[in-house]
Amino acid sequence: MKRTLTTCPYCGTGCTFYLLGDDQGRLVGVDPSTSHPASRGSLCVKGWNAHGFVQHPDRLTTPLIRRGGRLEEASWDEALELVAGRLKDLALRHGPDALMFLASAKASNEENYLLMKLARAVFSTNNVDHCARLCHSSTVTGLAETFGSGAMTNSIACIDEADLILVTGSNTTEQHPLIGARILQAVRRGAKLIVADNRRIRLAPFADLHLRHRNGSDVALFNGLMHVIIREGLEDRHFINSRTENFAALKEAVADWTPQKAAGITGLAPGQIVDAARLFAAADKAMLVYSMGITQHSHGVDNVRAIANLALLTGNLGRPGTGVNPLRGQNNVQGACDMGALPNLLTGYQKVSDKATRESFARAWGLPCLPRAPGAMATHAMDQAAAGKMKGFFIMGENPMLSDPDQAHVRQALESLEFLVVQDIFLTQTAELADVVLPAACYAEKEGTFTSTERRVQRVRKAIEPPGKARADWEILCEIATRAGYPGMDYPGPAEIMDEIAALTPIYRGIDYRRIDDLGLQWPCPDESHPGTAILHAERCTRGPGHFSPTGYRPPAELPDDDFPLVLTTGRTYFHWHTGTMTRRTHLLDREERFSFVEIHPEDARRLGVHEREEVLVASRRGEIRARARVTEMVVPGVIFMPFHFAEGAANVLTNNVLDPEAGIPEYKVCAARIRKAP
Repeated sequence: MKRTLTTCPYCGTGCTFYLLGDDQGRLVGVDPSTSHPASRGSLCVKGWNAHGFVQHPDRLTTPLIRRGGRLEEASWDEALELVAGRLKDLALRHGPDALMFLASAKASNEENYLLMKLARAVFSTNNVDHCARLCHSSTVTGLAETFGSGAMTNSIACIDEADLILVTGSNTTEQHPLIGARILQAVRRGAKLIVADNRRIRLAPFADLHLRHRNGSDVALFNGLMHVIIREGLEDRHFINSRTENFAALKEAVADWTPQKAAGITGLAPGQIVDAARLFAAADKAMLVYSMGITQHSHGVDNVRAIANLALLTGNLGRPGTGVNPLRGQNNVQGACDMGALPNLLTGYQKVSDKATRESFARAWGLPCLPRAPGAMATHAMDQAAAGKMKGFFIMGENPMLSDPDQAHVRQALESLEFLVVQDIFLTQTAELADVVLPAACYAEKEGTFTSTERRVQRVRKAIEPPGKARADWEILCEIATRAGYPGMDYPGPAEIMDEIAALTPIYRGIDYRRIDDLGLQWPCPDESHPGTAILHAERCTRGPGHFSPTGYRPPAELPDDDFPLVLTTGRTYFHWHTGTMTRRTHLLDREERFSFVEIHPEDARRLGVHEREEVLVASRRGEIRARARVTEMVVPGVIFMPFHFAEGAANVLTNNVLDPEAGIPEYKVCAARIRKAP
């Protein structure tokens, strides 16, 4: 067997394993790395099967061009000339900001860097974004304001040192299984656990407190907790006085958030809020863990602010076993953010509005200047495309036809474009609409790096050749730039691309392939002698003092009524990931979870006459889909839950496209719905 050490292409935990290949150039399995600090010789079911989709017969193997309404095979020369020429033509006729570039949390750091460089250096637009807009843009905005950095503050290993862990908006054992397992191990050794989640997730039976608050009432819950902590004098006065600012404003803001008031909005008992506040404040080292159940709301940034406020109030920042720890849902969503695949930021969160930053990048890229105005967020760009204002999209490794809310709106937007390019490994639902499809190599077929949820930059290594004529994303992007007339994207390989990233990015300055060859390094790593940073904000926050940001409660944008009496919330399952493009082409995973389903409480099921495994129609104001009923007390009465992995029963047909006004993230977690028996 040929053994190739690489990094898992699924969630952001960053587990490493060896891809096992035979002498015919085929992948036959994986073997976990025993030395990795996050995975420690273990893998989840997706990791054990991470080779399963790589050589699937559905892989794209040659470029495709739409002719006469059909996608037909074409040569690389023809496809690349068409892409470069049409994008240049659209920019010339309509202006550079008529183009939108979508990067990918599944692609490498080097490839995300090149895509944002393609947008900015070659086509002179800051219209570049990626799926963090749909998952953790609330985190980037909220934590940057309160701490100065939008990343996970601690390391995964810090779970082992926590006295208390508060998990909210994260079905951790299914979304990040090895982190979930680590939380359970901490509980077994004596750590306290609070789970704040409307569903009875698998962590809930092990919790000291399970707070099943109403969907979308997170700010009310956290304000209630902070009211009790301040009222009873349980706050960390030394930390507040020495390391924070604006405490008086927070104290005033939560003064009337009594347990009774918070209970009225959250649906909890006042005593539950008091108990949770006392338990959290009593811990010497309390860790906050959250994911998209917090961020994917029309008030997602406020949710993140409230969590950060609680950490500052109790001094749970900058130490082992503490911190605010958002778990990234995709393998390289942290890295794509780090690489500046965002409309207002260059690499390392350097603002495009800063003149000195723009000049530094322009010099390095051999340009007189770079565009100054922040570009369009992905969600806003989709609206602009639907309105006929956006003319061309370049989408690398993303599938918005399944991942974006209100799919009828997404289809209208993409079909309204003059030119759509999709670069991917499979013919996704989005690629089916494209004018040009470019076949890419997957993680097992190229070199590069991913950055995990704990800010660990680590290697991805080539184990086999790409199928047919498929090429690595970085090679394709460089070729497009050259054909568009820009000479500054010619590299021998990804290692040299990382060298350029490091030279322009202070938090990556000490990172190169030699240093990360074994276990990777956690940023910030400011120079070649720096060992990396396991815990952020140890002595001071990145911004200086931690900033209390008081938040008021705003209800979800759409609440149940007589026509749509249920609350729909969405998420993932253990066996599948994101839009199912890879896991549903992995036999052992697809076998375990084959059909779209909807969880419904037994009381609601009896009222509607719905039985276990019966086909039902689930509807919202945006559409209707078919799914199988799963009658369970995982959900509370009045709430239904659906995963979004299944194209034939796509939950995002139903979800609401209302956006957080600051982060532009959609409200996936709450919308009004109804269920009826299928005819």
